[in-house]
Amino acid sequence: MPGGDQEPGHCYVGIDVGTGSVRAALVDQRGILLAFAEQPIKKWEPQFNHHEQSSEDIWAACCLVTKNLRETCWDKAGHFFDLPDFLSWKATGVTARSLCSLVCKWTYSAEKGWDDSFWKMIGLEDLIDDNYSKIGNLVLPPGTSLGSGLTPEAAKELGLPSGIAVAASLIDAHAGGLGVIGADVRGHGLICEGQPVTSRLAVICGTSSCHMGISKDPIFVPGVWGPYFSAMVPGLWLNEGGQSVTGKLIDHMVQGHAAFPELQAKATARCQSIYAYLNSHLDLIKKAQPVGFLTVDLHVWPDFHGNRSPLADLTLKGMVTGLTLSQDLDDLAILYLATVQAIAFGTPFIIEAMQAAGHSLSTLFLCGGLSKNPLFVQMHADITGMPVVLSQEVESVLVGAAILGACASGDFTSVQEAMARMSQVGKIVFPRQEDKKYYDKKYQVFLKMVEHQREYSAIMNGN
Repeated sequence: MPGGDQEPGHCYVGIDVGTGSVRAALVDQRGILLAFAEQPIKKWEPQFNHHEQSSEDIWAACCLVTKNLRETCWDKAGHFFDLPDFLSWKATGVTARSLCSLVCKWTYSAEKGWDDSFWKMIGLEDLIDDNYSKIGNLVLPPGTSLGSGLTPEAAKELGLPSGIAVAASLIDAHAGGLGVIGADVRGHGLICEGQPVTSRLAVICGTSSCHMGISKDPIFVPGVWGPYFSAMVPGLWLNEGGQSVTGKLIDHMVQGHAAFPELQAKATARCQSIYAYLNSHLDLIKKAQPVGFLTVDLHVWPDFHGNRSPLADLTLKGMVTGLTLSQDLDDLAILYLATVQAIAFGTPFIIEAMQAAGHSLSTLFLCGGLSKNPLFVQMHADITGMPVVLSQEVESVLVGAAILGACASGDFTSVQEAMARMSQVGKIVFPRQEDKKYYDKKYQVFLKMVEHQREYSAIMNGN
């Protein structure tokens, strides 16, 4: 129809017959694809380099994909789950949802429940039907026991006894925070020993990093997600800062360097990981100065994939200043160091935003893959000026998940009690206070870099 004659709500079917399949799509008047279906086409090769297809088979495929568009993975769906809740349902047969998943990812309010107006605004008002049965009308805080525990079928598949308690779940990063933030720190000389648990910041650092801070009352922090009530520790509010692709950025910088093949060969010869080798190489080239001083002329802004917190600006890009023509192993090691430092500088940047809004933080609790890297940990201590607590058990996400199960089993009266008993302090890394002036200067450069990037963008986008 001509554009002026179109009526609201009309949709159109587009069919694409390719060499290997027929594909069909339901497209609205804005050109947005609403549904998709695909069906393979049969092919024959009667002799070498001769190919045949059947027009009847192609027509049948066209009919099939068109019919499939009318029967959408939406109208037939009984329930929509976030992954942790799907796994809980498979284990227990209970469709209850975790408060963590719904609050942090599904716009659910712990106080008010679902917001009808939101689903109507985005065109998914059908989810309101039957008291939100498709996306959850029974919402439980972390650690709550689900139903009658493991079903006989799930127990058989898991190799466990039927009826074992199963807890309402947590998102993986939140489980990591739960596994470290409540550790009993008595006797370690930490300032947080005499402070409430709200003085602690859990940093879960892997492919990306999450900064989990809890508070008694809701605190709204610009550029930081939350506050979410009972989303990690029941009864407390959660704010979640984050840095996108931190571990991935380190890999990217190291693996993309010209000296990476040499690094791989030397690390393999020593039976070391590439990062253990780089850390030892930095110790060799630092001379009389601390390792961190090797980057006095090399600075990195780490938002190669945009900034999540505290700027919440997905348009930001990565920056490196101080490059030379050198491409040897020393150059790679120093670039690696500068990247680790840049990621570490992102933590005080987030902490400052949280403290300005009302958080009071004194101690970092690190877990995740990057917490196994001594350089990464020391840089966080030196750059934030805060002690870093590492768990006795490296796999803090698993400990956090086990804490939920322990609480659901009834062995502990609360998640907080289970946290204090099951989270154990392993190692504590204190900041090198004598290096503070140097890192304060580098932090000034760090902040200038994003300021300059925005100036460049304004120039290029101006008239």
